[in-house]
Amino acid sequence: MSSFRKALKSRQKNHHERSQPGFRKNLGLLEKKKDYKLRADDYHKKQNTLSALRKKALDKNPDEFYFKMINSQLQDGVHMAKKGKEEVEVTEEQKKVMRTQDIKYVEMKRVAEAKKIERMKGELHLLDADSKQKNKHTFFVDTKNEVESFDLAAHLNTAPELVDRVYNRPTLHTLETKIIKAAAEPRSVKKLAKMRKHQYKILSQRIDREKKMFVISQKIQTRKDLQDKTKKVKVKRETPNAAAIYKFEAKRKR
Repeated sequence: MSSFRKALKSRQKNHHERSQPGFRKNLGLLEKKKDYKLRADDYHKKQNTLSALRKKALDKNPDEFYFKMINSQLQDGVHMAKKGKEEVEVTEEQKKVMRTQDIKYVEMKRVAEAKKIERMKGELHLLDADSKQKNKHTFFVDTKNEVESFDLAAHLNTAPELVDRVYNRPTLHTLETKIIKAAAEPRSVKKLAKMRKHQYKILSQRIDREKKMFVISQKIQTRKDLQDKTKKVKVKRETPNAAAIYKFEAKRKR
């Protein structure tokens, strides 16, 4: 039986589909079954997709709205979320520092700036700064008549011209008995005011620089923490003025 089976296989020939007849060669290659199968599968796939989209459109709520309808746009046939200028997460300056510097260096520069700020605050005292919160001094009297006739200069025992000053306000006795050294010429007073204004400007710049260094340090530290394999959930996204906030899964220490 096995010899008969071998003999039968030896007489078999490979099946060949006929080619395009010569008089029909102008019509191109003759479609084989495998070509028809590919074309049929593609056709049915497209028909199923259209049916699913048609059903989805019929079942859609006309009052439905979600923000990606207005916050996304097509780019090369793909929906991409729009990102406005105010939504930039990292500025170019921050990218440059984060690529080239280490967190220890950034933190060292931030601490140095903080010490300079404290030293300048101690020298200037922020006495006449515009952003400084105005102090309140409440005086208590017994009757309404005293309120109406209240004289602030007499109560503080100082000259009326010095009442509005929050610093260096000597009493009348000091003015009468001691010599107060100060710039008397208008030119000197103007020069001192200009120098004080310049110092306040430098102080403001140092405060801004210290804040930027702090944000960069926080962002570098956050990127280092994200290298951990622990499960995490983003609580707050990253902004130019703050690092992203993540909530990490608690791990039990053994």
